[in-house]
Amino acid sequence: MSITNELAALFRRDLAKFAKQIESFPTDELLWQTLPGVINAAGNLALHIEGNLSEFVGRQLGGRPYQRNRDLEFSAKEGTRADLSARLAKLSESIPALIEALNADQLEKEYPQVVLDRPMSIGEFLIHLYGHLNWHLGQVDYLRRLLIKDGASV
Repeated sequence: MSITNELAALFRRDLAKFAKQIESFPTDELLWQTLPGVINAAGNLALHIEGNLSEFVGRQLGGRPYQRNRDLEFSAKEGTRADLSARLAKLSESIPALIEALNADQLEKEYPQVVLDRPMSIGEFLIHLYGHLNWHLGQVDYLRRLLIKDGASV
């Protein structure tokens, strides 16, 4: 198996986990709630992951049309579990497919935009994006458990 297939499988798996986390909130309203010391609601983190991957993988690497509104990812306060979950499910199909289409030579090329204060390869940036996805996935899981006072993982 190639590194692109392995990365694509990880993105596919964890985007599906993210969708399942969103579905596991007992109400749509809880998606938009936080607790003291918590800045971002789960719904906002889902929108942020959608915007992040649609921009950095879909548009930048896949050439797919996309107009990101990063501020809205964090300011929106409405949307249903079903809608957000469906949007994440769509990402779990499109993003891994774009990653699988890359070859080893492409992974070594410089990512087309300097995002984190220094140039990096496409491969390194994809690894960064995967870590970013998981960071927010963990935040959503933890916030859901605290909001519904249920220690069970999904």
